[in-house]
Amino acid sequence: MIMTVLRAGVLIALIISLVSLTIQVLQTFSFGRRRLYSNAEGSRSSGVAYALGRGMMPWEKESAARHLPTYVAGMIYHAGIFAAIVFALLLAAGVRPPDLMVVILRILLAAGFLAGAGLLLKRIVHPKMRFISCPDDYVSNFLADAFVFCGLLSSWSSGSSPLFLIVAILTFIYMPLGKIRHCFFFFYSRILFGSYFGRRGVLPRRSPVRA
Repeated sequence: MIMTVLRAGVLIALIISLVSLTIQVLQTFSFGRRRLYSNAEGSRSSGVAYALGRGMMPWEKESAARHLPTYVAGMIYHAGIFAAIVFALLLAAGVRPPDLMVVILRILLAAGFLAGAGLLLKRIVHPKMRFISCPDDYVSNFLADAFVFCGLLSSWSSGSSPLFLIVAILTFIYMPLGKIRHCFFFFYSRILFGSYFGRRGVLPRRSPVRA
C-alpha cells in the first residue's frame, strides 16, 4: 500500500514539476522578442548545433579548461542524477530493470554521489565558492546528493526503495523552485545562445579557447 502511494506520488510530482517548468519557460516569451536590424552573418542552426555539441567540450570553454577536474566531476555528477531519475521512474512504474542495467545504474549512482559530495565539499571549504554561494546552492546540492545516494541504497536493497521514492518526490517538487531547474532551462538557454550568436557568425568557434 505504501509503495503504491509513493509510486503514484513520484509520477504526480514529476508531472507537476514538468508543468511548472514549462510555464516558466513560456513566461520568458512575455518579455517580447528583440527586433534584429543587422543582416545575418551566419547560420542559426549551425550555432545551435555547436552550442549543444562541440561547444560543451572543456577546450571550448575558458572556465572549464582552467578547472578540468571540476568539469569532469560535474559531468559525472549529472550522469549520476540522470541515472537516479531513470531508476526512480522505473520503480514508480513498477518495472524491474535487467540485472545488467542495474549494475550500470549502480556504477553511475556511486560515481555521481562521490562527485556531488566532492563538489559540495568544495563549495563549503573554498573561500571564493562560499562567497558567491547562496542557501539554495547548498540545498540543491544536498538534495541532489541525497537523491543519488538513496537511489544507490535502493539498488542494493529493496527495503530502501520507500525512502528513495520519498526523496525523489521532494526532488521533483523542489526542481522548479530552486537551482535544480537548470536541468530544464539548460537546453533552452543553450538553444537561444547558439541561435543568436550563430546568426551573428560568432559561432561555431574557429579555434579553441587558450587556457
